[in-house]
Amino acid sequence: MGIDIDMTTPEGWHAAYAALAWQVDLGVTEVIGDEPMNAYALPDRVKTADVLAAPVAMPTLSLKTRAEVEKGQAVAVAKAAAAAATSVESLREALASFEYCEVKRGARNFVFSDGFAGARVLVLGEAPGREEDLEGRPFVGAAGVLLDRMFAAIGLSRENSDSESGLYLMLVMPWRPPGEREPTADELAMMRPFVERHIELVDPDVIVAMGNAPCAMLLGAKGVLRLRGNWGEALGRPVMPMVTPTHLMRNLAQKREAWADLLAIKARLAR
Repeated sequence: MGIDIDMTTPEGWHAAYAALAWQVDLGVTEVIGDEPMNAYALPDRVKTADVLAAPVAMPTLSLKTRAEVEKGQAVAVAKAAAAAATSVESLREALASFEYCEVKRGARNFVFSDGFAGARVLVLGEAPGREEDLEGRPFVGAAGVLLDRMFAAIGLSRENSDSESGLYLMLVMPWRPPGEREPTADELAMMRPFVERHIELVDPDVIVAMGNAPCAMLLGAKGVLRLRGNWGEALGRPVMPMVTPTHLMRNLAQKREAWADLLAIKARLAR
């Protein structure tokens, strides 16, 4: 439904401007005239009525540019929220209230961490799977049992409450992605400030990057099968890449390599 506005008066111009601003607030990105306009017509042949009926040029962002702006805003908010956290608990609250990650809307539970926050060894795992999402804890189910057995073999446990024998477990993001897909680069970018601050607050001596997503976040590289067994560094701390317990359950022959990685961690702690 059209609205007749006399554009020849100041009152009419302001009324038109107000109407246009109202439509922009509603989300209108394009305006189409009532009659088609020949954009190739010579200026001196274009009628005044055609000009008034022409679409109004509005500044719009392309989908790619808009996504980049939103990503930048999300990362900026994440950095500010993470930096303001002065304890693990306050960081947990800040991350739980972070609204920029769409994955959050489809997850059942918030999966933050498990184990002793003062442990010398911190394990950073991939995004939650189905069982983690149901229970609200990282590394549960059959894969969690295997992980507990692996670290128990070198004297570490999430159940212990001392720095020497304790173990701290966390994930690259606290919400399960749909279909248990890998987190996207944008999702990892907005979660990274929280993960880095989390590690700083726990202050471990050694970080275990368990899986491709943790290696990408901390070491800037993927291909955990290639990276495993070689020490890296992130946030001023040694990082040991390792394959996940889920991968080991499907590839039993690689348990020997995982045992070698665990022995390397034990030797590093002994120094």
